[in-house]
Amino acid sequence: MRTDDLHVARAVLRRNLAHAFKNPALLVPSLIFPLVFLVGFAGGLSSVGDVPGFDFPSGYTAFQFVFVFLQSAAFGGVFTGFSIAMDFESGFSQRLLLAASHRTGLLVGYVAAALCRFALTGTVVTVAALLAGMQVDGSAVDLVGLAGLALLVSATATLWGAGVSFRAKTVQAGPAMQIPIFLILFLAPVYVPLDLLQGWIEGVASLNPVTAIVEAGRGFISGQPEVVGPAFACAAGMALLLSVWAVSGLRRAERGE
Repeated sequence: MRTDDLHVARAVLRRNLAHAFKNPALLVPSLIFPLVFLVGFAGGLSSVGDVPGFDFPSGYTAFQFVFVFLQSAAFGGVFTGFSIAMDFESGFSQRLLLAASHRTGLLVGYVAAALCRFALTGTVVTVAALLAGMQVDGSAVDLVGLAGLALLVSATATLWGAGVSFRAKTVQAGPAMQIPIFLILFLAPVYVPLDLLQGWIEGVASLNPVTAIVEAGRGFISGQPEVVGPAFACAAGMALLLSVWAVSGLRRAERGE
């Protein structure tokens, strides 16, 4: 990356983080939603772990924590997309496009901001799960693998939200950022392993690329890594595909379309 791109990315990163911490409407939901899901899934549905065939070694709290952890990574990217749309509505993004000599640095800065925000959210969710008695059987290397998957998920969701924002330039496009992410996450094995799903949801989950990511994350936390290669391939592939989507949206915004 060129030096000018790095300067632009750092400026966007600082501005986006400062804006998020000064605007509770952007920061608080990204912290509260994962905690609500963690309590609802790991607490209220804990008896699901007793169903025949459910043999996840680290317990139901750890089983659900991985999904909530990845979900918080994805929604951190979505909220960054909201921030981009708000910048367009305020006219700030137009000034950025005029001031930045290398505009790809803008996108890099937004992705970096999303990753930093997820670092906070992911830490809060992890601490809450540990306080709730979550059992972690994975090694330090396994947990690094889980974190790596989550960072790729966060970057992918940010690229999706950025692409939508660069095209729509309004917060009213929020459902277009959020609903597809919500659907692809919840069409993965959320409450029980893939082997226990039945009917159409089993067929959809089997084809869903997020399924491999969730299963690999659960393997990491239980100390029994599985489908690691396919999971990282799916995550990296989605990130690469959506980087094209985001960059093409940025080019349209540059042209004023």
